[in-house]
Amino acid sequence: DGDLTAPHGADEPIHDPRRLFVEGFVVTSLIVCVGPLAILGSLQDGLTDGFELLAVKSMLDGFAALAFASVLGIGVAFAALPLLLLQGSITLAAVALQSVLTPPMLAGLSATGGFLVMAIGVRLLDLRPIRVANLLPSLVLAPLVIGLWP
Repeated sequence: DGDLTAPHGADEPIHDPRRLFVEGFVVTSLIVCVGPLAILGSLQDGLTDGFELLAVKSMLDGFAALAFASVLGIGVAFAALPLLLLQGSITLAAVALQSVLTPPMLAGLSATGGFLVMAIGVRLLDLRPIRVANLLPSLVLAPLVIGLWP
């Protein structure tokens, strides 16, 4: 049969190793790649050579991965591959943009990124349900507005 997307049937064990591998890979990949810190940290790394946000993200992702791996197995470890591709691509793009961005544009980008990191903190503390991912376009708009401002 080999269909990993089919629902569990009576003849199919719930703890099928292939199913657990795929589920661990997909779930963990989504969790570690979709968050705003993946983008903000990679931008910071490429533009300023600062890796502080990526270090914080690594700690958070590491604890999540330990929890997922205890249930879903080795597939969780393979989620590092799409994360490397995503964050590496963003970092390399930021390095390429570094020569185009003026100091005021970098300051605007940094301020916007700082605001988004603060919003992540507010969300993690459960003080307010801020949808930080919806604010990510501001990382593009802030330098553009500053660059176009007379």
